This record gives sequence, structure tokens and C-alpha cells, in this order.
Amino acid sequence: MSDREKKLLALLVIAGFLIVNFFLYSLYMEKKNLYTNDLESAKSQLQQAFAFRESSAEFAEQMTWLAEKEREPATYQETQNALQLFAESQARNLGLTVKSQEPLVTDETGTYYHRAQVKINLSGPEQALYQWFDAINDPDLFRTTFQIRMSPNTKDDTLIDCSATLSQWFPPIPPAP
Repeated sequence: MSDREKKLLALLVIAGFLIVNFFLYSLYMEKKNLYTNDLESAKSQLQQAFAFRESSAEFAEQMTWLAEKEREPATYQETQNALQLFAESQARNLGLTVKSQEPLVTDETGTYYHRAQVKINLSGPEQALYQWFDAINDPDLFRTTFQIRMSPNTKDDTLIDCSATLSQWFPPIPPAP
């Protein structure tokens, strides 16, 4: 073999060695990135599992409360009528004047609970209004007042006019199969 052929052969061996090393290095980096991603994903899942474990006591308490307080499934009309009658009777018992009541469209966006709503306008002394709000807002019955607007009565400055939207959450009756 001539000197030139030896140099060419050495150059080809070195080039082959570099190409094989480049290929192996890129394969190594690909596997390393894959395992690094898997490790990060496992760490994330482990942290999430720890967070779930730490908050499970809180959720257990909430689930127990919900199981104890959950009402029987009902229709929208039944729930809305009961809410409207209760609000009106409480207002009359406290000496408030009911000016108007307006049933609102049900909120059926939830899967497990729907919300019956009634808008009510009433007038009376401030203390009686606060007592009425206290009677209406009952978490154990899934009932609340929101969108409250209070203003002084134009005819009698000892009275307050109030407009409020009342809500009652209820589990709907499941559809027949």
C-alpha cells in the first residue's frame, strides 16, 4: 500500500469514527432528553399526589357535609315556588312590604345542580331587611341572596327599598332512560 493510500484510509477511518460518534452522541442526547422529560413528569405527578393527599381531609369534610345536607331531586318549578313562597312569608313576618316578584329562568349549566332564581323588590326598615337576608341565606339549604341593590325610599326616609335576586340550588330529577 502506498503512502497516499494509507493517508486516505486513515482519513476515512477518522471520518467514519467521527460520523459514528456523532450518531451515537445524538442518540444519547435524544434518550437523555426523553428520560429527563419522563423524570420531570414523574416529579410533577408526585407533587400533585402529595397535594391531593394533603387536601383530602378538607375534601372529605366537604363531601361529608354535602352528603348530610343534600336535598332530594326536585323540579325547577317546585324549587322556584318554594323559594318564592318562603321569601314572601319571611318578608311579611318581618314587616317588609313586597312590591314585586319575578321568577327568573333556571340556570342549568351545572351537571349535578341547577339553580332556581327569583328577583324580589321589597321595602321596609333596615334592621328588618338584614334579618330577612339572614333568614334567606342558608348554606345548609343551598339558598343565597345575591345582586342586592338597596336605596332610600323616596317617600319615607326611615324605609329602604331593596331589590335582590334569590337563588336555590337543587339536584334535578334525572331524565328517564
